[in-house]
Amino acid sequence: MTSKPESTDEFIAMTATEAVGLLKSGEATPLDFLYAAIARIEEIEPDVNALPIRFFEEARAAAKAFPSQHHNGADRPGWLAGLPVVVKDYNDVAGQVTTYGSPIFAENRVKQSDYTVQTLEESGGIPMAKSNVPEIAGANTFNPVFGATRNPWDLRMTVGGSSGGSAAALAAGEAWLATGNDLGGSLRIPASYCGIVGLRPSVGRVPRGAGLPAFDPLWVEGPMARNVADVALMLDSLAHGHGHDPLSVPAPALPFVEAVKAPKAPKRVAYTPDLNLSLVDPDVAEICRKGVQSFAGHGATVTEECPDFSGGLEAFQTLRAILVASVRGDLLETDRDRVAPEIIWNIEKGQNVTADEVLRAERARAAIFHNVANFFETHDILACPTVAVPPYPVEQRFPTHIGDQELTTYIDWMFLTFVITLTGCPAISVPCGTTREGLPVGLQLIGKPKGDFDLLSAAQLLESELGFADRMPIRPRK
Repeated sequence: MTSKPESTDEFIAMTATEAVGLLKSGEATPLDFLYAAIARIEEIEPDVNALPIRFFEEARAAAKAFPSQHHNGADRPGWLAGLPVVVKDYNDVAGQVTTYGSPIFAENRVKQSDYTVQTLEESGGIPMAKSNVPEIAGANTFNPVFGATRNPWDLRMTVGGSSGGSAAALAAGEAWLATGNDLGGSLRIPASYCGIVGLRPSVGRVPRGAGLPAFDPLWVEGPMARNVADVALMLDSLAHGHGHDPLSVPAPALPFVEAVKAPKAPKRVAYTPDLNLSLVDPDVAEICRKGVQSFAGHGATVTEECPDFSGGLEAFQTLRAILVASVRGDLLETDRDRVAPEIIWNIEKGQNVTADEVLRAERARAAIFHNVANFFETHDILACPTVAVPPYPVEQRFPTHIGDQELTTYIDWMFLTFVITLTGCPAISVPCGTTREGLPVGLQLIGKPKGDFDLLSAAQLLESELGFADRMPIRPRK
């Protein structure tokens, strides 16, 4: 059994699974972990700027009032037992601001937590801070309200996005668990850039808030943590059916934490460096190619194969634009001069989509799904790099080239994640190495439709083989 830490650093170094074990046993209290987190946050934040919205007094009150270990439901899967958690600033926490990184919403104080946060609180999590995000949407975490979040591995570099503040906070030891959400890669890209684990669950696995189109299958909520076991624990804390999310599904009979306790090796794993769609940085591709070979040591056959993703780039661009326009299109009428140029472009693209473009996108999405489903009849895991390029300078709004290839939109470099979004399949980014400059590189593992359990099992095997999680958390490097 893990004994109670004697110092703040020892609390911070614990995994979420270890921390919850101490809380359940009564050997430590929620206040112990909250005070450790506060001390670390106050030390780290001037360098990293991951958690600009902090509500420690409210968290202290919740920690003091938290029920004892005998609280009804303490044995339920995913019970967090009073562990302090971080919530992304696209999610609502009652009584706090939700800014979306935009000056338009800088004073947007909400009365009620959204479904994801409500579920987290009902599972024994105590929100203590909100993490920084790009303005409205995007994959480099900076905004005009709070500025830029910097990568703890190299403070000159981006953390990616949009769950960039969450990823940086985890990597730097400011939190044990953090929420994220994912449209085109926002749980996976910052996980890759910060050397932590981010899971895009299957569509419907985690209920979403009322601010999104009810039947949209692109945007999902999901967990982020420093290791796979902690991600599984957090997924258990979040996964359930909800009457206000028509795509949500009931929690599984077998908890996700069981997937990592005795992980099963996949029998057949396919690796592709690029999904046969675009260019990938050669260093990134080679690091991931070596990483995926870890499965061979567990008896898996590893091949270089890939289902057909033809039409995926254009289809996602169209469907994403429609979603952004449907959620934020009104801002062009009321506050156009305060909206980032990339978001204006995306909204206008969505507002001007033609019927033919929508039909092509839907046909392409359907074809891709069936191609992938057929592929998984003979394979257990599809693997590829999470991001086509390594972390780039934080001052750069987004990559404009991959090698000699010029990119035409601000999300082109995210194709390895956003095309997978179209499938609805679960996908996880697991750190598998570092570049010559010492920056993390994530390997994206994609599982079968609704195959979250087996995906977590495979991810646990990979993590155990590579040992990257043992390097977490880190102190920011200048």
